Amino acid sequence: MEPGVRGGYDRWAAVYDRDANPLVALEEEHAPAAIGDARGLAVLDLGCGTGRHAVRLAGAGATVTAVDFSEGMLAEARAKPGAEGVAFVAHDLHAPLPFAAGAFDFVVSGLVLEHLRELAPFFAEARRVLKPGGRAVVSAMHPAMFLRGAHARFTDPASGELVAPGSYPHSVSGFVLAALRAGFRIDDLSEHAPDAALAARVPRAEKYVGWPMLVLMRLRA
Repeated sequence: MEPGVRGGYDRWAAVYDRDANPLVALEEEHAPAAIGDARGLAVLDLGCGTGRHAVRLAGAGATVTAVDFSEGMLAEARAKPGAEGVAFVAHDLHAPLPFAAGAFDFVVSGLVLEHLRELAPFFAEARRVLKPGGRAVVSAMHPAMFLRGAHARFTDPASGELVAPGSYPHSVSGFVLAALRAGFRIDDLSEHAPDAALAARVPRAEKYVGWPMLVLMRLRA
């Protein structure tokens, strides 16, 4: 990924889990059910960030390898209770993954696609490292958010500066075609908007109530 994206996420790491990000809150409402029971499975978390999914899955009995390009995010992830059960790897998802073909039963990727210049290599690599019949769950910021001028950004608590690490506009059809061309079967694709209950918990979601904010894909190799 671009150096500016990496630097932005290194700075975001310190506050990411306390940022009351409505997209993360919405994903947390839907992604765990889509992922389901991963007990006993070899799981690869692509773009693990602060380890939200990785640590939870390791605690639920999965063998988890988690990849991220940001050393700041990885430091936050490694400091979490339960992180000792995760193998963390620093790696840029624009490059081929350092894992053998068919090494994993399950791939998880949360809110990463908007930071990738090209979708095809990501899905191709995710498919390559999965065993035949393996599953993947991929979440992404809904492209409709770009119509609202929204993209990944945060306020640096040290400087008060609004920082936008960098986003690339893709489309839902782009997600679908990249997955299909990589050899995935789409088991489910859903689009989600915040509701009033989420907005009551996360005030930043209020202006997006009813507006598509999240895409969630369940895939099979």
